[in-house]
Amino acid sequence: MASKAQRRSQGLIVLTATLVLIWVVIASFPFLWTLWGSFKVQGDFFSKADWTNALTGTRTIAETGGYFTLNGYEGAWIEKEFWRAALNTMVVVVCVVVISLTFGTLGGYALARSGYRYAFWLLMLALVFRAMPHITLVSGYLLPFFEWGVWGRLETSIIVLVAINQPFTLWMLHSFFLTIPKDLDESAMVDGCTRFQAFRHVIIPVMWPGVITTGLFSFLLAYNDFAVTAVLLSQENATMVPKIASFLGSTFEEGNVMFAVSAVVSATAPLFVLILFFQRQIVSGLTAGAVKG
Repeated sequence: MASKAQRRSQGLIVLTATLVLIWVVIASFPFLWTLWGSFKVQGDFFSKADWTNALTGTRTIAETGGYFTLNGYEGAWIEKEFWRAALNTMVVVVCVVVISLTFGTLGGYALARSGYRYAFWLLMLALVFRAMPHITLVSGYLLPFFEWGVWGRLETSIIVLVAINQPFTLWMLHSFFLTIPKDLDESAMVDGCTRFQAFRHVIIPVMWPGVITTGLFSFLLAYNDFAVTAVLLSQENATMVPKIASFLGSTFEEGNVMFAVSAVVSATAPLFVLILFFQRQIVSGLTAGAVKG
């Protein structure tokens, strides 16, 4: 009987491992294929005659004399100055995350500890605002930005992205604060802390994984945004995603697809590093409040 149960358990493990392996292959294949193709020339990676040229590198060897080439990265980063877009993205992302978390933690804590009914309606209003399409909000900002002469600057995209992201941070952090007992606040204030001191020294350290998780989602919103940054930023101040789109060209001008492929790899790689670095905090934040007692 025991051996039968053991065989069933081993079979379940094999099945689970197989399904996980299949999922990993399917999920990682697009990025791995793009990574591989970024070291080829366009004639190989986008060959219409034979897709295996992307593996054999026939045109790459003929044009560059080697099996791999860095022409795509050199063209994107040096010739097209993709490093400027990366720097602009860093500025926008840092500002959006810092501002969103600052107001989100303060607002979420205030709403979670408030006993008034207006807190519920404020959260409902924030949810409605968050559900609106981003391009709708962008169009409302265009006229004043043009009149004030601030269109095309990084500050404009930061303002709009914070406005779009703030309802999400309020909801996320409000839910995290609700899982923290009010007794912690009261005990700290009994010991002589003010409300803000109790918030800073007692509450924030407890819910730090929740702040990290919310900050990561805010980072991804600003990092991957296209609608806001493409409409509100000039070509000189473009962030990475609109810059990558410009490499593809249009119906009026020819683009360099390999520059875009190399830039996509360059923009995606930091995300893997970030997730790996904060994976424990992310898991702790996402599971916060799941088990009580």
